[in-house]
Amino acid sequence: MAIRQILRRSFSSERRSAYVPKGHLAVYIGENEKKRFVIPMTYLNHSSFQELLFQAEEEFGFHHPMGGLTIPCSQDLFVDLIYGLSRT
Repeated sequence: MAIRQILRRSFSSERRSAYVPKGHLAVYIGENEKKRFVIPMTYLNHSSFQELLFQAEEEFGFHHPMGGLTIPCSQDLFVDLIYGLSRT
């Protein structure tokens, strides 16, 4: 899936709609202001994404204040990461 499609889907979901396509999950990204992204679940298998999940566990445990998976990294870093994952 192209990065533009992922970002377009994410930006169109800013209304915080509950809809997430089958095989995808919503994550909230940001250190201060959180932005919602909808990503393919296959990204969970990549070691670079698993490192972000470890950071989320360290910071939030299993309580995520946004009600969904919250990852404490910059949005720019996350976009770069998903761009790389979309090319594999």
